[in-house]
Amino acid sequence: MALTLLLWLSLSLSCHTLVQSLGTSCSAPLTSGTAAASDPYWLESITHQGTAAYNADPTSYQVYRNVMDFGAKAPPSQVEIDVDLDRATLAPSPQQSFSFLPDADIYLAGGSEWYAPTNNLVPAANSEGTGIHWQVSQGTSLMNIVFEMSTESDTAHQGIWMENGRRVLISMNPQTIGGKYGIWGGNQQFTVRNVTMNNVQTAIYGYTFQGVTINNCQVGFDLATGGITEATQSVGGEAIIDAVVIDTPIFVRTSAASTSLAGSIVINNAQLTNVGVAVGVLNGETVLEGSTGSLTIDSWGQGNVYSGTSTTGIFTQGDIVSATKPSSLLDSAGRIVGKMHPQYADYAVDQFVSVKSKGAKGDGVTDDTATLQAIFDAYSGCAIIFFDAGTYIVTSTLQIPAGTQMVGEAWSVIAGSGSAFEDQSNPQVVVQVGAENSQGIMEISDIIFTTVGPTPGAIVVEWNVQEPSGNSAGAGMWDSHIRLGGAIGTNLETNCPADGSGGTTDCFAAYMALHLTASSSVYLEVVVEWISFSTWVWLADHDLDGDGYTQITLYSGRGIYSESAGPVWMIGAAEHHSLYQLQLVNAQNHYLGLFQTEIPYYQPSPESPSPFTSSTTYNDPTTFDSGFAWAVNVVSSTDIIFFGAGLYSFYNDYTQDCLDTMSCQPQLVNIDSTSSVTIYSLSTIGATYQLSVENTGIVNQSDNIDGYQSTVTVWSSS
Repeated sequence: MALTLLLWLSLSLSCHTLVQSLGTSCSAPLTSGTAAASDPYWLESITHQGTAAYNADPTSYQVYRNVMDFGAKAPPSQVEIDVDLDRATLAPSPQQSFSFLPDADIYLAGGSEWYAPTNNLVPAANSEGTGIHWQVSQGTSLMNIVFEMSTESDTAHQGIWMENGRRVLISMNPQTIGGKYGIWGGNQQFTVRNVTMNNVQTAIYGYTFQGVTINNCQVGFDLATGGITEATQSVGGEAIIDAVVIDTPIFVRTSAASTSLAGSIVINNAQLTNVGVAVGVLNGETVLEGSTGSLTIDSWGQGNVYSGTSTTGIFTQGDIVSATKPSSLLDSAGRIVGKMHPQYADYAVDQFVSVKSKGAKGDGVTDDTATLQAIFDAYSGCAIIFFDAGTYIVTSTLQIPAGTQMVGEAWSVIAGSGSAFEDQSNPQVVVQVGAENSQGIMEISDIIFTTVGPTPGAIVVEWNVQEPSGNSAGAGMWDSHIRLGGAIGTNLETNCPADGSGGTTDCFAAYMALHLTASSSVYLEVVVEWISFSTWVWLADHDLDGDGYTQITLYSGRGIYSESAGPVWMIGAAEHHSLYQLQLVNAQNHYLGLFQTEIPYYQPSPESPSPFTSSTTYNDPTTFDSGFAWAVNVVSSTDIIFFGAGLYSFYNDYTQDCLDTMSCQPQLVNIDSTSSVTIYSLSTIGATYQLSVENTGIVNQSDNIDGYQSTVTVWSSS
C-alpha cells in the first residue's frame, strides 16, 4: 500500500478599566468569516507584495511562492501534488520507491548533511517509507497533517522521523492512521500537542506530549531506556499530560527495567480505556497495571523525586505529587488549554487589510511608525491586519490595541530603532500589546520582533492585554519570536565578535525581551503544529546571515519577565540574556510546557548583571552566583507548573572544559521559599546544582545523571 500524506495547508481576573478598542473604520467588530465554500484560501488570493528587505535586489526576489505557479502537477509516475481548498495531497505512485516525501534535511554521501544538527545517522537503503523527515531546529512547527499508512502487519511505514535536531512544536489536529511508527523521535526539546494516532503499531517513539489521543494501536509510547552515560544515551525524560488511550494493549513500554534512574517518565491525567498494561517493560514485567475497563492515572512517575529543601532524591516508581491546576488553565474537560495557530480559513480575502497597501514600506529603512499606528487605529477589530513580508522600522512605541488580529507573511519583522531605545536608564517599549488594563481578543502570528542596535533601552514587547472573559487563550502569539541580533539589518553581527573586542556600547540588543504585566494573560506558542516550539526569545550567539556559525557576543539584559496573575500558557525558550532567561515575580497561574534556556557563553566575563545594572523597578535579582545569569528565577509566585524543562550552561567564557565535570556554573534555577512551584521532568546540563532554594543549591546534578544530561522526575516546593 502506498504511503499517503494528506497535508492540510495553513500557509499559513483583575479589574480592567479599558475593554477592547475598535478601529475607526467600522462600527462593529469582526466576529466571523464570510468566505464561501467555493472560495480559495485567503492566502492564495491576497495580493502578494512582500519583499526581503535586505536582499541585494529586493524587487527581483519573490518571497511568496505557490508551487502550482512553478509547474507542480500530478503525473502518474511521480509524487502527486493535488492542491485543494486548505488541502494538498502528497502521494508516491504505487510503484515508486522512496525514502521520504518532504525531507527537511538532506543526507549527503558519507552521512554529512546540508545543516549541522547534533549527530549524523544514515537512513536505510531503499527506505521503509517515511512521511516526513524532520530534524530541523528552533522555530519550526508542523500542523494540520494527516498521515495515511499501511495497516498490514509487516508494514515498515513511519509518519515522522526525527533522529536529531531540537526545539520543534508539533501541534493541533495532526492524525496518523496505520503504519509501524506514528512518530520516531530521537531529538531534544520537542513539545507535541493535540495529536491523534489510529491503528498504528507503535504510536510514538521518543518528548513532552500534551493532549495525545491513541486509538487501537499496539503500543502507545515505546521508549529506549537504560542508558545513563553520554555514550549509551537513551530516552532521558518523557513527560505525558492529558492523554487519552483507547483499545491499545500497552500505553508506555520501556526497553529496560529500572530500579534506579535510567530514563525518567512522568504521566499526568491519562485516561485509559481497555488498556491492559499502563507501563511495562519489553519482554518483562508490568510496572503499572492497566484495565480492561476505564482507568485514570492522576500523577505517576519513574525516577528521582525531590521536594522542598531536601537534598536527597527518592527513586520512585509510582504515584508522585499532582500539582494543583488552577481552573483558569483548564478547558471544559479538565485538560490544559491548547489553542491552534489561527488560520482564518473561513475568512474572505476582503476581510484582510494589507499594511503595504495602506502605505507602510517595510523596506528596513523607512520609519513606518506613524503609518502602522494609523493602520492599527483604523482597522484593529475591523479586519485582520496582514503584514506583508518585510522589515518595518519603528522609532517610538507602537501600540497594538486590544481586539487586534494580525498575521505576517514568512515572518514579517517589526524592528525598534533609534534614540528612543538607546537609554538604559530610561527603557522604552518597542511594541506594546494592549494598553494597560485592556481586555479583548489578541491574535499575533508569524511575526518577528527585533531591534536595530545598539538599543540598550529597548523593552522589545510589553504584553498588557487580558483575554476576554470566558474565552480561554483568547489573547496570544503563535509562531512569533523575539530574535535579537545575528541578522542582516540589526547592526549586531560580526562587528561584535566573540572575543569581546567589539566592546559593549555598540553591541547592546535590548534591555528586556518580553514583559508580561500584572493584569495580562497570554497564550504563547510557536511552532514555537504538531510539534510545537512556542515563542523563541533569542539573543543571537552566532551570525545567522553570515556564514551561519561564527560566534558573536551581544548583550540583552533580561529574557522573559512575568508578573502576570494569569492565566499564562507558555511553550517556549529564552537564551543568552545577561540577568535571567525567565523571571516570575508575584506571578500566578502559569503553565510552562517544555521550557528551554541557555546561559550567555561569555559569562562570567563580564559577570552578571554587567554590562547592565539591576533595577528595583523590574524586581531584578541581585544575587548571581559566580557571575552567572539565572536560567529561571521565581519570587513570591503561586500555582506555577513546569511540565518539562531543558536548562543548559554550555560555556564558561567561551570554553567548554567545564562540561567534563558539568561545572560550567554553580546554579541554574532559583525558587524562593514563599513560592508554590512544581517542576516535572527537569533536565539540565553544565550546572553543579540543578535547583536552588533561596540561592542555596539543593539538587546536585551528580545524583541524577541520566545520559548527557541530569534529570529530576519531579521537584515540588512542598
